[in-house]
Amino acid sequence: MFENYNRVQQAVLETTLNIIIRKELQATSMALIAKESGVSTGNIYHYFKSKEDIVNELYKAIVTFNGEYVRVGLLKGTTIREKFEFGWNRVIELGKKYPQGFQFIEQYSFSPYIYEEVKQEVYTGGWCGPMNELYREAIQEKLFIPMNPKIMVQMHYGTFVYMLKAHLHGIFELSNESVSDAIRSCWNAVTLRDVT
Repeated sequence: MFENYNRVQQAVLETTLNIIIRKELQATSMALIAKESGVSTGNIYHYFKSKEDIVNELYKAIVTFNGEYVRVGLLKGTTIREKFEFGWNRVIELGKKYPQGFQFIEQYSFSPYIYEEVKQEVYTGGWCGPMNELYREAIQEKLFIPMNPKIMVQMHYGTFVYMLKAHLHGIFELSNESVSDAIRSCWNAVTLRDVT
């Protein structure tokens, strides 16, 4: 997830993520990050100006990684339906495989702690932009009901977020079959049907 960073930056970002998931953002101090990462405070400040900068870089790194991960699914399919299924499968797979990153994004995506320019940059650079485009294409092809594609994507994402949260809290197991059923239900919910 942090492969594009040097060893020191990786240690700081990974440690910060672990602390935030365990203790919450307010309890995450530079001193604690330094102690748990094994990186001196001076060295941390060489790469990051403040705790806010670390958290924003963490957010950017996770959303960028998530975007690349999901885009693999979107590029795998040849039809809109296949891209839809592969893309959402990758979103769910991502949450199961990288639960800390998923929890962090869910908790802090709308936080005032994340700089507005960072939110805008990663929203368009992550997987939401390509997924919005796929939905727009489905609407143009008269596969989906005419609706704002961004709203539709977020509506479906909300479904999968709550499924992932329930899975991560042990409420139920997300099997391949249940994931496929949920993705099919989302497709059916927005499919344009001939009512005549």
